[in-house]
Amino acid sequence: MTIKLKVDFHIHTGEDPQDYIPYNSFQLIDVASQKGFDALAITNHNAVFYNPEIAQYAEKKGILLIPGMEATFSDAHVLILNPDFQINPKGRSLKELPNIKKEDNLLIAPHPFFPRFKSLESDLLTYIHLFDAIEFAQYYNRLINFNKKAIETALEYKKPLIATSDCHFLWQFGDTFSLVEAKKDIPSIIKAVKSGKVEIITKPISLATMAKVMSTFILRRILYQNRNKTRKNLPP
Repeated sequence: MTIKLKVDFHIHTGEDPQDYIPYNSFQLIDVASQKGFDALAITNHNAVFYNPEIAQYAEKKGILLIPGMEATFSDAHVLILNPDFQINPKGRSLKELPNIKKEDNLLIAPHPFFPRFKSLESDLLTYIHLFDAIEFAQYYNRLINFNKKAIETALEYKKPLIATSDCHFLWQFGDTFSLVEAKKDIPSIIKAVKSGKVEIITKPISLATMAKVMSTFILRRILYQNRNKTRKNLPP
């Protein structure tokens, strides 16, 4: 029996090897459980964070954990859900996407037309036939909305839109998400998204919140760079 599952397909956690995130996957799952989520994909940069311990913890909280990552191809981001490999963060090309696309995974174009966010931009149209869905990101309001072209592209090419938080701080999580009509298992969710059985739930954020997101983004990069410098200076 299918039901409408509350899902976020694009979230980062403290296990991310390429970013500073101030909470771990267990803390995320606790909050997601409180907010009534049915399924989550932790999509850290160029690495899959998924193991029996975290999957079982999520299950105890009533959440299905979907393996995923935000991978870099030709200096642009691609969401891969249920991947069957670990990706080398350097040297990958978008030309490799045909070899990565599988029946049992999802390729999603994240924030495809956002400026300076490692977005696909015109490359999305070049490789549109390989993508299963296009992301509607929560970083927008009534005055500034880089999702508009994503909506137009999804309509033109008959691709589903999925709404995500692209969460890097827990206060960003929970207001923008997808409802997926599926059974509560990974193959069913993947099939449902590919079939377009997705409804986006979202609300615009304020200009003040947009400024907060941008300032925390800059702070996050500084903290990440400082963390790396500290690690390099540690004795072997």
